[in-house]
Amino acid sequence: MGARVKIETLGLMKQRGEPIAVLTCYDHPTAVFQDGAGVDVIFVGDSVGVNVLGYDSPQQVTMGDMRHHTRAVRRGVVDALLMADLPYRSYETPAQAVKNARQLALAGAEVVKLEGGRNVIGQVEALVREGIPVVGHVGYTPQTRTGKRPVFGDRAEDALDVLKDAHALASAGALGVVLECVPERVAEVVTERVPIPTIGIGAGRVCDGQVLVAHDMLGVHKSRYRFVKAYADLEGAMQQAFASYVNEVKAHRFPQDKHRFKIKSAELRRFNLRAEEALWPSKS
Repeated sequence: MGARVKIETLGLMKQRGEPIAVLTCYDHPTAVFQDGAGVDVIFVGDSVGVNVLGYDSPQQVTMGDMRHHTRAVRRGVVDALLMADLPYRSYETPAQAVKNARQLALAGAEVVKLEGGRNVIGQVEALVREGIPVVGHVGYTPQTRTGKRPVFGDRAEDALDVLKDAHALASAGALGVVLECVPERVAEVVTERVPIPTIGIGAGRVCDGQVLVAHDMLGVHKSRYRFVKAYADLEGAMQQAFASYVNEVKAHRFPQDKHRFKIKSAELRRFNLRAEEALWPSKS
């Protein structure tokens, strides 16, 4: 077991220059593995919709989905800090943000994340007043982003928006900010100029921490994103395992003798006699 990661730990890690490792998680077994591996922040992201629930986009994820998966992950977390997404349209007003964040907190989340910067400052301030730690998310925002450009902030005005948004989040009391699909040099300026930790995804090497979608880095499917590194090939491993199982069942090679339970001969004889009586009782 490692040291428990607390809310204040992230700020201290930024001060020490210690990188923060964040991964998405949607279920109990994965939470146990990630916590045991020393992940600092385990994140129940709304990416659960596409990766687990079969949705077409994160916009379809509901509060019910997020509560369900947050509770499952909570049962497997011991040392890591647990963060959960507020899903699309669940924080359109400060009051709604507080109401739904409380639900995630009751499900076990210690931190909530919402997308946006200056456009959600009222929500961030309301959450902070209620004592609910919150992380913002700027740059590419999957819940609301339109168009197909894979990067946000490679134009001067857009880059300035990223910086202003991150600064506004910090001023409002946010715990940290996710920078998604932002040029590395822009992320470097933001990381240097805002006092809260920056967590990058597709934002280069200079952020205070990194986050990846677990299904991407495990190779559950072939990711189309250039910023993803696959650390395993679970897609290939699972397909091979499933195919081997089907083949062995069809060929009567599974189950084998070692997979079966046995009954003593005397008990089997008694069973057969009783079975005859139970199914075909003698007529009196």
